[in-house]
Amino acid sequence: MLLANRNLFNNFFNDPFFERPFENATSQIMKTDIHEKDGNYQVDMELPGYAKENIRADLKDGYLTINATRNETKEEKDEKGKCIRKERYTGSCNRSFYVGDQITQDDIKASFKDGVLHLCIPKETPRIPEEEQPKLITIE
Repeated sequence: MLLANRNLFNNFFNDPFFERPFENATSQIMKTDIHEKDGNYQVDMELPGYAKENIRADLKDGYLTINATRNETKEEKDEKGKCIRKERYTGSCNRSFYVGDQITQDDIKASFKDGVLHLCIPKETPRIPEEEQPKLITIE
């Protein structure tokens, strides 16, 4: 009998979901499609239930990071106004993409419509350095 219980718990803890408990949950949000079009990358990221003002896109060291946060409170009351159920949800998610060191925040165009964040990111193109002006050396 003890051996049977041991196998039950081994199977329970060897379940792939329990090895990586948050992997399945995070794969359900921020679903992203990336297409190449007209020399740009078109990124469409699903963020249902999030408001535009709660989504932030940052560019640092060549990495574009998308952060989305959500705070929600639901309260149900009976006819007398007494609370019969109150639920709260607070959560955030983020995702990063390497877009290259040459891309600046001015190069990336973003919009949010119908729960989908749309980003247009140019392919990394080397910037032509500004021609250095000659510097005069003072001769004494």
